[in-house]
Amino acid sequence: MYAERVLSGMRPTGSLHLGHYHGVLKNWVKLQHEYPCLFFVADWHALTTQYDDPHGISQSTWEMVIDWLAAGVDPEKASLFIQSQVPEHAELHLLLSMMTPLGWLERVPTYKDQQEKMSNKDLSTYGFLGYPLLMSADILIYRADKVPVGEDQIPHVEITRELARRFNHMYGREPGYEEKAKEAVAKLGSKNKRTFEHLRTRFQQDGDKEAVAKGHTLLAEIPHLSVADRERLLGYLEGTGKMILVEPGYLLTEASKMPGLDGQKMSKSYNNTITLREDEASVTQKIKRMPTDPSRVRRTDAGDPDKCPVWQLHQVYSDDACKEWVQKGCRSAGIGCLECKQPVIDGILQEQAPMRERARTYIENPSLVREIIAEGNRKAGVLARETMRDVREAMGLSYR
Repeated sequence: MYAERVLSGMRPTGSLHLGHYHGVLKNWVKLQHEYPCLFFVADWHALTTQYDDPHGISQSTWEMVIDWLAAGVDPEKASLFIQSQVPEHAELHLLLSMMTPLGWLERVPTYKDQQEKMSNKDLSTYGFLGYPLLMSADILIYRADKVPVGEDQIPHVEITRELARRFNHMYGREPGYEEKAKEAVAKLGSKNKRTFEHLRTRFQQDGDKEAVAKGHTLLAEIPHLSVADRERLLGYLEGTGKMILVEPGYLLTEASKMPGLDGQKMSKSYNNTITLREDEASVTQKIKRMPTDPSRVRRTDAGDPDKCPVWQLHQVYSDDACKEWVQKGCRSAGIGCLECKQPVIDGILQEQAPMRERARTYIENPSLVREIIAEGNRKAGVLARETMRDVREAMGLSYR
């Protein structure tokens, strides 16, 4: 039974925009107060599509980490680290590749989708085919049981769960497992031992699932058990082997509702973004230049907010009273488009102000960012090496 743990990562793409904030970072800030969190820079994942031009990845990494800190991610509450600085990710990826059926990777929906979307780039590489497996290794190496994802990413969590089950089934029967499990039962004490054996019989002979739940509760309340003995007992209770890799669950996150300057989803590929730390003058100019309802040629023409990209930003930044003002004023030509845009400008600048303030500390002292990442790398490495010791032992490999 392992501790609750959240894991999430982002590819280094340089400065982040408000779509990243509303789609990912706000959720990270919330989660860090609820669970132990690990947030990582997925720089090896960036190589799956940028293998021919990797030179900007390092600089993009540091820009992105500053944006995380600016958004309110707290290194005192969450560990921030770089994937490539924890080599156990690659080691587990390699070992999992030895037992992963090829068809499992080929059926991941995003594999073909991305190939079609990026048809201008040669993605017929092992790295691209194997990126879902690397993603699974990222999760499994930390025994993370909670992964925040959007609906389109659920298949990645599902294949990770399948890989964990396959690994545990193939390698979870450690040498002398039965004897070690019985020794662990003896450590429970006479009363807990009788209860445990009764619950085990109820489940394995009668299929009583409630007995499993009670068995989990019983073991959770015995503090002196080692992690290894606890896992052996859980497997012994259910008639399986020792759980080495944890099957993750997912925390479903809402898709970002942050529209871009043209009404489409905010994305660098559409050139319609506002970055998290963009200066006030630039933000103001971008919003003022936004297209509006094409039927409003003159100030006196009535418009329809539903046909205007600015209205979509009001959904994010305006309260009900302001939205009612926009609806009435636009449809009656009582307000002009620049008047309509001002509350959006004010809302975005108000949201960005604390981000710019937090970022200033790290921009003026870049060594602080390096120290935060170095400490995050260290913490992540401790957890990753702990998992790899168990993985190597289960597979009969030596460990340094």
